[in-house]
Amino acid sequence: MTEPKLHLIKTAAQVPLTIAVTAVDENGEVHEKFIACERPLTVYLNWQPIVTLMTLGARPEALALGYLKNQGFISDANLLDSVIIDWEVSSAAIVTKENTDSVQAKLSEKTVTTGCGQGTVFGGFMDGVEDITLPTPSLSQTTIYELLKNISQYNDTYKNAGAVHGCGVCQHDQILSFVEDVGRHNAVDTLAGEMWLEGQTGGDKIFYTTGRLTSEMVIKVAKMGIPVLLSRSGVTQMGLELAQKLGITMIARAKGRHFLVYNGAENLQFDAQK
Repeated sequence: MTEPKLHLIKTAAQVPLTIAVTAVDENGEVHEKFIACERPLTVYLNWQPIVTLMTLGARPEALALGYLKNQGFISDANLLDSVIIDWEVSSAAIVTKENTDSVQAKLSEKTVTTGCGQGTVFGGFMDGVEDITLPTPSLSQTTIYELLKNISQYNDTYKNAGAVHGCGVCQHDQILSFVEDVGRHNAVDTLAGEMWLEGQTGGDKIFYTTGRLTSEMVIKVAKMGIPVLLSRSGVTQMGLELAQKLGITMIARAKGRHFLVYNGAENLQFDAQK
């Protein structure tokens, strides 16, 4: 059941997602093109610096909250006081009444991941993963095709400038929320933050991403309670092993009418075969 949205103090920080520049082609002709913006955002938890994320900056409040929750730094949305974004100093300040005494210990344990650029996860990221129980989904080939068609209407920044990833939380063939960022992990953290704040459950959802399905992506989607992971890119060995362990239906290389089910094919109704 969806809980009421929390009434916490936060900003509505808006920054340009693309800028116009000039480029010269192979014939020496000058063209005006748009490129994706990339800016640092340092996340502070109770005034302690945690991490600096390189981001497009589309929904920074949700990104910062989703990152902190997914990394295990915070867990209770009801104890949040404020989220303040200040682009003049490139900061996201989150204040919570939650006990954060363990932050230093978690910061001391970090792992460089396969994220776009170089991602990092901290101690606490794996906490509770083995206790996650996901529902068994039921979806059809027709639904996947309709979803892929509908999602092609998004990716505005990618269409305009390229150089970004997109992620979406979907229900059946409808896109409930979609966000783009320079890294796929930023995009999934943003959506995780939104779902967390709004008290949404993930059992009847599909998570779509343009990025590859690594172990970190699988864990984050599992923490969101979503049992289906759909990507237009590929999978990694550890990502697949975790999907099998957690019971996530993993569908990759999904573009047009082509897709590959790496895990959970028994949950898919093949109702649109040639």
